[in-house]
Amino acid sequence: MTAQELRSKYFDFFKENGHALIKSASLIPENDPTVLFTTAGMHPLVPYLMGESHPAGKRLVDVQKCVRTDDIEEVGDNRHLVFFEMLGNWSLGDYFKQESIQWSFEFLTSPKWLGLPIERLAVSVFAGDDDAPFDQEAFDLWKSLGIPEERIAKLPKKNNWWGLAGVTGPCGPDTEIFYWVGDKDSVPASFNDDNDLWVEIWNNVFMQYNKKVDGSFEPLAQKNVDTGMGLERILTAMNGVAAVFDTDLFQPLIQRVEELSGQKYGEKDDKDKIFRVITDHLRAATFIIGDEKGVTPSNTGAGYIVRRLLRRAVVYGQRLGIKHQRWASEVAIEVVGNYKDAYPELENNCEFIVKTIMKEEEKFERTLENGLKEFSRQCESLACKMEESGEVNITIPGDMAFQLFSTYGFPIELIREIARNKKMTIDELGLKEKIKKHQELSRTASAGMFKGGLADASQETKRLHTAAHLLLAALRKVLGDHVFQKGSNITPERLRFDFSHGEKMSAEQIAEVESLVNEAIDKKMPIVCEEKTLEEARNQGAMGVFDSKYGEMVKVYKICLGDDVASCEICGGPHATNTEELGRFKITKEESSSSGVRRIKAILE
Repeated sequence: MTAQELRSKYFDFFKENGHALIKSASLIPENDPTVLFTTAGMHPLVPYLMGESHPAGKRLVDVQKCVRTDDIEEVGDNRHLVFFEMLGNWSLGDYFKQESIQWSFEFLTSPKWLGLPIERLAVSVFAGDDDAPFDQEAFDLWKSLGIPEERIAKLPKKNNWWGLAGVTGPCGPDTEIFYWVGDKDSVPASFNDDNDLWVEIWNNVFMQYNKKVDGSFEPLAQKNVDTGMGLERILTAMNGVAAVFDTDLFQPLIQRVEELSGQKYGEKDDKDKIFRVITDHLRAATFIIGDEKGVTPSNTGAGYIVRRLLRRAVVYGQRLGIKHQRWASEVAIEVVGNYKDAYPELENNCEFIVKTIMKEEEKFERTLENGLKEFSRQCESLACKMEESGEVNITIPGDMAFQLFSTYGFPIELIREIARNKKMTIDELGLKEKIKKHQELSRTASAGMFKGGLADASQETKRLHTAAHLLLAALRKVLGDHVFQKGSNITPERLRFDFSHGEKMSAEQIAEVESLVNEAIDKKMPIVCEEKTLEEARNQGAMGVFDSKYGEMVKVYKICLGDDVASCEICGGPHATNTEELGRFKITKEESSSSGVRRIKAILE
């Protein structure tokens, strides 16, 4: 089975069961300051899981582009990836455990759909604790479908519970489905989640509780189902191969790297990991750069992740013996060709992707050269000092080795290789401590806990989100119709708004924009939500930024008083009901965000 066939089967199955197909949202989260990337299928749907009505209805199905960087060092084994696709089906206050579990089982085992053998399946359910009881209903449902009791594990919260960590709001038990990827004749009679040959392929979350401020739990009025099935993992199981890299998602990329390097993949040696890292990293970088809100390499935030992925891939390419100039962009072109049908934005942005990667390759060549010179200079100085002190074994301090990683983007494997070539050792403990601290910071930034932005439906966030609509309308009136929203970041404390404009705003322009927003607030304009088709919304003149997240039906928020329309936008976030709730709007800063993009920071007093 190909990836496209799997996507199609999944969509067809759930459409037959009353689900509306929605498109993948951007990899760059909207209005969420706690994460760099969309890390899970549920991330873009948090507002709807928390009570907002979705224009497409109560039953949804999708495949979501996701990026996670916390396991980047694990890439190269049979299943860890930086970029991945998450298939999901959702119930927003509609069906619950029975339908969810039965449909999962049917899709996996029915010959009409995937036809996986039931004897290679195992599941886990929530064991229960002081907060919530054992999930007897899920246990009984799986048992009634033919899963033996010994292959239904009862596991604690850390395994089988979903909730916004440390935050109040919707939460509940989940059930996870595992598939035996080992030999078909060696399937264990019982399930043990510590056995790596049991691979998790699907997770069904049952949001049935609300966590209150005092830490206690109460039943939710609207119960939701949130599921996620890793496309790469289920594709691996379907095709009976050992690793995600042996599927049609990676094979064309690996073949291109074989052509560039003259090396062969699949010989079960150290080269296999190198092939896997290169193709994984370049695939992830291509998707991030080619996203609707594409990110380019930089030294901070999401741009730093792109830079790190590209530089790791280039260095691994050197280890594989690739001599071609700007070769990484050739693999990126292969990624675009492999995914253009499922994600047309890649083909639309192909030229931009190629130019961005080629530019970064050229820059890294210079950085690599300068970094090696600086490292050699420090090593020589270190050798002299140690010789003077009578030291025989020369050890490179952890700080010094880490500088190559953090400042020059050298992968850890390359640093160790350089040390070996210089007949030196590295203070591995010191280096490990530095890397661990760095990874903790990176994990906090890229994984996050959905604490802010649209995941926070507080009144403060609603007010600022509504103010952002008025701000965009005012900017277009003062600066011109070339102004479009390029991104936003909203917390309960402040609004950050990026927009297309080529020059610094004058003090007079800032004051005029501020005045226009406050005029709309003073008029006490109601915020009206209408559900329309995307075409109807566009014909009405509604503005929209992230087309890929829209389905056939959309929400249009209008802020108006009679014929006086202050704002008309397609949006899915939380809003105030009237502008009088906003208070006084104040711009605190106007600055450059990137080339051709300005940034405004504002508050409501």
